Amino acid sequence: MILLSITGLFRTVLIIFGVLFLLSLLGKVAQARRNMADEKRMRQEDERARNLKDQVRQNYGKTTISKIDKKNIPDSEYTDFEEVD
Repeated sequence: MILLSITGLFRTVLIIFGVLFLLSLLGKVAQARRNMADEKRMRQEDERARNLKDQVRQNYGKTTISKIDKKNIPDSEYTDFEEVD
């Protein structure tokens, strides 16, 4: 009877350690995937910043004229002022 409980206890302990090992392995894999995704996102942000910096450098000193489209601006944001005598 004691031998049966010892083998059952040993098997239970092995199962618990196996589950803990698998969970730690899955945690490391998930962390590695998250780090790779963060690195990719940071690279994209750096590339966008470099492109914006290059674009600003190319357009330095140039003048652009843009019109205000009154159709898309609500009345509260755009007010047309008139001079009063």
